[in-house]
Amino acid sequence: MPKIILITGATDGIGRETARRLSADGHHLLLHGRSVPKLAATAEELRNRYGAKSVETYQADFSALDQVARLGLILREKHHCIDVLINNAGVFKTVHAAASDGVDLRFVVNAFAPALLAQLLLPILPADGRVVNLSSAAQASVEFAAPGAKRRLKAMDAYAQSKLALTMWSQAFAKERPNGPVSVAVNPGSLLATKMVRKGFGVAGNDIGIGADILVQAALSDEFADATGRYFDNDVGAFTSPHPDAADPSKVGRVVGMVEDRIAEYLREPLHACLRPADTAVTRDAFEESGRAGFYGALAS
Repeated sequence: MPKIILITGATDGIGRETARRLSADGHHLLLHGRSVPKLAATAEELRNRYGAKSVETYQADFSALDQVARLGLILREKHHCIDVLINNAGVFKTVHAAASDGVDLRFVVNAFAPALLAQLLLPILPADGRVVNLSSAAQASVEFAAPGAKRRLKAMDAYAQSKLALTMWSQAFAKERPNGPVSVAVNPGSLLATKMVRKGFGVAGNDIGIGADILVQAALSDEFADATGRYFDNDVGAFTSPHPDAADPSKVGRVVGMVEDRIAEYLREPLHACLRPADTAVTRDAFEESGRAGFYGALAS
């Protein structure tokens, strides 16, 4: 039976390759990206080359949590159910390491944004739904001064810490909801052929299909149906333990608390209250650029 599947960061890399596989199987895809032209090109490719019959695209910059909150609100108003959320969007090296409020961009995009989006979509995620959080083999103990402006980290340190933060949050999210939806963290594979790997490490990378295949499995296969709270390492092809800190309740509690404190203001009802007028303008301008302006501020078709 076709599922409604939201993929963040769907215009490049593993996200786009995952969308290709899922569209070929007839699923209803909701694609998120930062660029309206890239979203349009991705949707066109899925329809023309992969036979996608139902594709919607949504623009938001995940370095701005206001925009993530807006995206969650839009999706909740437009859909009564989303079966699977694949939190794929991520960043490693970037020219500007800090978001507009001074917080390290890697933490915002890789940890805070996916946690916020999952929380916002919880009312429309069914008990048998799934939240697939992209982790990494690169994980490192979180330095609590790092996410803010107190100390700047090197790109790899920030990336590895943010990925451990998301992995910890994923298991805590699952623990709080034993009846679902499933929440699983997945390392899709190391050094795959993505733009992030090419720019970050200067290598071509391994077959990107390795990562896309495991995300499709995590989203749909029976193997992951009872995997809530677990971590799958695709480098070894098995469920395993993440960084040792993820087994330390005090460290998990502190990291999860940091994540939840950071996103709390965007979860207050009514959600409209957390959206500044400028955020609405960003959405409207992006939609008008596509030539299809409308209430949702999303390129939907």
